Amino acid sequence: MRLEMGNIYIKDIQFADTSEIKDGILYVDKGAVKAIALEDEHIQEVTFDIARPGESVRITPVKDVIEPRVKVEGKGGVFPGIISKVDTVGSGKTYALKGMAVVTAGRIVGFQEGIIDMTGPGADYTPFSKTLNLVMVCEPVEGIKQHEYEKAVRFAGFRVAAYIGELARELTPDETKVYETCGIKEGITQYPDLPRVAYVQMLQSQGLLHDTYVYGVDAKKTLPTILSPTEIMDGAIVSGNCVSACDKNPTYVHENNPVVHDLFEEHGKTLNFVCQIITNENVYLADKERSSDWTAKLCKMLDLDGVIVSQEGFGNPDTDLIMNCKKIEAEGIKTVIITDEYAGRDGKSQSLADAHVSADAVVTGGNANEVIILPKLDKVIGTLDYVTKIAGASEDTLREDGSLEVELQVITGATNETGFNKLSAR
Repeated sequence: MRLEMGNIYIKDIQFADTSEIKDGILYVDKGAVKAIALEDEHIQEVTFDIARPGESVRITPVKDVIEPRVKVEGKGGVFPGIISKVDTVGSGKTYALKGMAVVTAGRIVGFQEGIIDMTGPGADYTPFSKTLNLVMVCEPVEGIKQHEYEKAVRFAGFRVAAYIGELARELTPDETKVYETCGIKEGITQYPDLPRVAYVQMLQSQGLLHDTYVYGVDAKKTLPTILSPTEIMDGAIVSGNCVSACDKNPTYVHENNPVVHDLFEEHGKTLNFVCQIITNENVYLADKERSSDWTAKLCKMLDLDGVIVSQEGFGNPDTDLIMNCKKIEAEGIKTVIITDEYAGRDGKSQSLADAHVSADAVVTGGNANEVIILPKLDKVIGTLDYVTKIAGASEDTLREDGSLEVELQVITGATNETGFNKLSAR
């Protein structure tokens, strides 16, 4: 499958009477995006703001981060099964607005939404301190259930991102990159001396407020399957989960999955990037056994030489991670796992909830329990009303001087398992 990705770099975001992209500046009509967000009856009010790198701004509680894109050639459209009709994507031509993101925020729905600091020590731990952020804060109607609110805000974010992306349809990209994988037979013929490598991506799918969607389908309702890595670049996988901020992959990270991009960089040089295999993370033992069995089976059927496995979440999903690792290794396939750690504030606790001798090649995203102090910033987009309830915070988080004492797990994107912004506490 072959995809041309046209990158259009955004230099600034400004509010204006008409939405357009001109000379690298994104102009946004507040009335237009507000109307799009309010299409859902569960959202009572929405406000928009802009957060720029280096500004004394804190965004919280963050729910999702999305990079606007538009499909200009090829089958389907962006976010298939969510915004566009269901069709196999990943081929043709797609434009992406680089250097910016749509960030959804609003009244907390669980206890695990996150924080983005645009400056200060917190900014060092999130990639989204470096993007120009169009932030939409959604207020729900009274009496709404938590999962209904999560869905309403999630879809509103996708609608706004698709609207912004559409503004780029007639533009000329600043740069174009081509991503292409070949069929199994073709790959063996074309790269006979290169190791056959795949990426196994574990998707958070533990239930209400802990879900990921593939072509609009809840991942916990699926079995492990094969994707062309270019499909995710068109938004085939989107976030719908509210696990700890450092542990969830926002939609932006799925669109820009760094493991996929790094493997493409080596494709045809040091390895043959065969495919991406997605698998879920369920809560029942039988489901874990089934999914890990199928994942190992697919790896064997594809005659792979090596696999990289990434995990989303922690604790319960550690079991899925180790099951995948040991079963793939048992098939004679070399396996590397990517995970973060919860080693306690002193770094001395057991990092993972499960372990196995076969897990002898591990890339760490760092210790999510490490404590940092976030200084008071001049402006808050959203609200601090729930900051003491976020996972990684406590009743003592908000200090008298307005600063926050928190664990790293509150930072959006801080230690995500696909290595997007790896950090190490060691």
